[in-house]
Amino acid sequence: MTDSARRRARVRAPELTGKGGWLNTGDKQYTLADLRGRIVVLDFWTFCCINCLHVLDELRELEEKHRDTVVVIGVHSPKFVHEAEHRAVVDAVERYGVEHPVLDDPELATWKQYAVRAWPTLVVIDPEGYVVAQHAGEGHAHAIEKLVEELETEHAAKGTLRRGDGPYVPPEPEPTVLRFPGKALLLPGGTFLVSDTTRHQLVELAEDAETVVRRIGGGARGFADGGPGEAAFNEPQGLALSEDGTAVIVADTVNHALRRLDLATGGVTTLAGTGRQWWRGSATSGPAREVDLSSPWDVAVFGAKVWIAMAGVHQLWTYDPATATVAVAAGTTNEGLVDGPGAEAWFAQPSGLAATADRLWLADSETSALRWVDLDGHVHTAVGTGLFDFGHRDGPAGQALFQHPLGVTALPDGSVAVADTYNHALRRYDPATGEVSTLAADLREPSDAVLVGEDIVVVESARHRLTRLRLPEEAVRVEAVAHRTQRAATEVAPGRLRLDVIFQAPDGQKLDSRYGPSTRLLVSATPPELLLEGEGADTDLSRELELNPAVAEGVLHVSAMAASCDDDPANLYPACHVHQQDWGVPVRLTEGGADRLPLILAGMEER
Repeated sequence: MTDSARRRARVRAPELTGKGGWLNTGDKQYTLADLRGRIVVLDFWTFCCINCLHVLDELRELEEKHRDTVVVIGVHSPKFVHEAEHRAVVDAVERYGVEHPVLDDPELATWKQYAVRAWPTLVVIDPEGYVVAQHAGEGHAHAIEKLVEELETEHAAKGTLRRGDGPYVPPEPEPTVLRFPGKALLLPGGTFLVSDTTRHQLVELAEDAETVVRRIGGGARGFADGGPGEAAFNEPQGLALSEDGTAVIVADTVNHALRRLDLATGGVTTLAGTGRQWWRGSATSGPAREVDLSSPWDVAVFGAKVWIAMAGVHQLWTYDPATATVAVAAGTTNEGLVDGPGAEAWFAQPSGLAATADRLWLADSETSALRWVDLDGHVHTAVGTGLFDFGHRDGPAGQALFQHPLGVTALPDGSVAVADTYNHALRRYDPATGEVSTLAADLREPSDAVLVGEDIVVVESARHRLTRLRLPEEAVRVEAVAHRTQRAATEVAPGRLRLDVIFQAPDGQKLDSRYGPSTRLLVSATPPELLLEGEGADTDLSRELELNPAVAEGVLHVSAMAASCDDDPANLYPACHVHQQDWGVPVRLTEGGADRLPLILAGMEER
């Protein structure tokens, strides 16, 4: 027995239990007894956590090198409510290329049995079923590999090591045009560039947001410059158009690099990063190709520089095209929500950026916050309070809640749209009023959005598509005076008014209620005093309004949404569609006027 084996404390490993069951095993359910004779590495992770994603990448080499002796098992232990959904875990396992069995533990049963306290945590179990090591955080792959080599030698000599194939069974690939797309960009010619994250490519789509024009990248994980077929990416995310409009800057997230796509040739070169992950003590500024980065998630041109949402170290960095240098712009690497001068601010996985003339907006995902940086480099918070405060609540910014937003888009009127990812919603924050509202619900993990005229095209990451929505009138109104055809006012009676939005799912479809209510109705008025009752949002498409007899005329603003899916019981993954319509209905209060206002939701299909 080696000295290290004598010193090593051994505790019998608790059983692996999780209400969600096992993934990546071909539907087989495993116990520790089934794994006896193998070295087991438990990876306690949750898919929102950037450090957990780093560990997934650290473990790939260990898994490959010791494939016949080591079994890595991910124990998915959720932080956010959305992460406890089994379908979301299934998606995350595919999205991040997890090539080992995963136990879905939504109630943290195994987490508690192993007394885990932090994401990520790695636990090593020897071939006889004893816990021999536990490490919290990232950066432990080297120490674990050394321990694995010791255990291989020790248990081979004892005859307790069992070699062979592991329990991993890959899922069947799905033939979709996109697979978990991350970000999108409207190109000067009217086409869309999309980061097809799970397939490690960039995809240019035609103006219909569906037809493939070209693919950039070979489609396998890698880090290589070259033409469209030779270039290689590793889970690319953010995209930003260069100032001259001839190129796109790409946040190549798992390669810890910024890349440049030449739009004319499709050629890819590297702008910043070494391919290595930044660690504490590494350089924080200098020649861009010589400085390590850490999981850049999004990019935006603000001022004369490219700003980088450096999710891996909870900071904002900049790349200066004029000098080809990078530098930290804001954040201390501490994870949390602290405003103030850039050098003192705290972030938590900034994941989405959008620039205006005087502000850089950012989605700070782990604090479920919307924040912004001013021209002086000071950091401010518009919505959000901390790492463990999240939900879905509209209203004043001080009370509103998001859940792990990944994208933000500046709107023409000065407001911003937030891709509220884990709430499956597109939200809007208006700095003029300090109010948060919901623009669209029943999306599926929206991660970004781009403006196209008066529409907004949303990246529905977990539905593997781009979805076109109509923005409400107030979000695209740049000035108070607009050149629009005026509708004649509808005469309605003061007092009670029945509002009915009439919707029938198209033939062959039905309302989609798998993830909650499939309809939504939002009502407001100009002037606000016109409505005594009935303002706000609800899921019922009919509502009783109370109109103020003291207000002679005004406008009722009505926004209705319904989601429907193909009605085919044999199809496990039916195509789904969002139907949305916004009305501005001028009304004149007249005795003897109508007491019912019917509006027809025409079933505009959103792609």
